[in-house]
Amino acid sequence: MGLATETPGDVLDAVNGLTPAIRARADEIEAARCLPADLAEQLRSAGVFRMLTPASHGGGQVGLVRSMEVLETIAVADGATGWTTMIGAESPQLLSLLPRATYEALYAAGPDVTVGGSFVPLGEAHAVDGGYRVHGRWPFASGCQRWDLLFGNCVVVRDGVPAQRPDGSPATLAMLVDAGQTDIEDTWRVLGLRGTGSQHFSLAETFVPAERTFDIYFGRPSIDGVSPFPIIDFICHIGTVAVGIARAALDEVVDRAGSRVRLNMRASLADTPVVQHRLGRAEIALRAARTLLYAEAQRLEHDGYGEDFLALAVRTWATAGWIAATARDVVDTCFQVNGAAGIYDGAALQRMLRDIHTITQHAALNDNAITRAGAALLGRPVDMTF
Repeated sequence: MGLATETPGDVLDAVNGLTPAIRARADEIEAARCLPADLAEQLRSAGVFRMLTPASHGGGQVGLVRSMEVLETIAVADGATGWTTMIGAESPQLLSLLPRATYEALYAAGPDVTVGGSFVPLGEAHAVDGGYRVHGRWPFASGCQRWDLLFGNCVVVRDGVPAQRPDGSPATLAMLVDAGQTDIEDTWRVLGLRGTGSQHFSLAETFVPAERTFDIYFGRPSIDGVSPFPIIDFICHIGTVAVGIARAALDEVVDRAGSRVRLNMRASLADTPVVQHRLGRAEIALRAARTLLYAEAQRLEHDGYGEDFLALAVRTWATAGWIAATARDVVDTCFQVNGAAGIYDGAALQRMLRDIHTITQHAALNDNAITRAGAALLGRPVDMTF
């Protein structure tokens, strides 16, 4: 294992070089319903999938803020590619929740290991000698066609009885397998983020050694050089993708506003006062959302994460939920002022509209995220069911 071979700026520069091609291929990516293999390799070569790998293991160890800048840049070019890349980029942090020896073995061949899967505990892991006998079927495995490894979160069953945490909630563990061990089903026919390939996958009576299991939410990294709470960084990254899509929508309308004239109007969009007002408000809202997101990330990097995971999760998820909703409102405004040209299949703005509304359905971004923050503010019990 060598030291990092790239600086934080190297990854961002390489990604900036790829964005014109990503933008030009957005329709192709959506039609294919997954990240093209050649593009995945280009992103790998750019260092995206090792940018959060510790320097001790040959990665960039660029930190939360710089990784957000990279992912935002990709999401501006294409939301689905931004989302899929986000999943792969998270790999070294998520895998750090494995035992140290397992992590070392996975990264022995290089820093670009990729993993995807599903956080939803829809499998059962029956404890047996040396590990678990696993079966289950999981949704939303974004990028599953391109990753080296997949995991499915499971309820742990011991002696035929579901295990519980000290607070009485089900005990869960993620089960890590080689991607080729799973059955991937072609189920991803959806409104938006079509190019993410977020298919279902399943395992049937598969043995998973104990050393290939980890606790997504309450586990702590076994190595230095990664976030102490990978799930917190993941939520920040989701917010980043939402901001990127909103920025792309705003740019799309602004760039065409001077020449675009809607039916039954004489003035261009750029010369229409109501459009000026609505886009002005949208730009301010997006700037405020982005500023808050990056301020939270900078606070985490500079001041530390603290030890109270649940309080931090409530704050981060609520912040990301508000940011995603704001980004959705920005895209809605852009779609509305742009007019009928955006309603056609193949229109970039239509794709952005579908993508942002799909993102805001994510379990970490829906209204419950902000409800939890309100409950905590009022001193009421907070439901943190995962």
